[in-house]
Amino acid sequence: MAMKSRYRRLIWIALALGALGIATALVLNAFKSNLVFFFTPSQVVNGEAPKSKQFRIGGLVEEGSVKRDGGGTTVQFRITDLHNVVAVSYVGILPDLFKEGKGAVAQGSLLADGTFQASNVLAKHDENYMPPEAAEALKRGGQTGPAMGGAKP
Repeated sequence: MAMKSRYRRLIWIALALGALGIATALVLNAFKSNLVFFFTPSQVVNGEAPKSKQFRIGGLVEEGSVKRDGGGTTVQFRITDLHNVVAVSYVGILPDLFKEGKGAVAQGSLLADGTFQASNVLAKHDENYMPPEAAEALKRGGQTGPAMGGAKP
């Protein structure tokens, strides 16, 4: 009788561990599929960005690069880290704070011609904010001041 209850307990423990393993695998898979990495324009130009997955690109909106088509909802612009430039195409309404020479982050994927097709565009919300990755890329490029999230000169 004691052997039977011990055997039953081991089966329950094995089933509980199996269920925990399955739940962990499902949570990790969901996390992995929703994870979006950040790349600088230099990394995109150097081929470090994924070709078939969504990612974020950030930097400064290049001066004089914003062009609007189709009643203003289709926008082309270039984003730079002061070393390299990537063309971005976006269909939608841009945030109010989106301006040339200011920081922006776009989420989307690369097209075959190297253009970044954005599904979402974010602009910095004040003078002191920029994603840390974008600020670091601009520091390496020699940009200083509020545009990169540093102290005002």
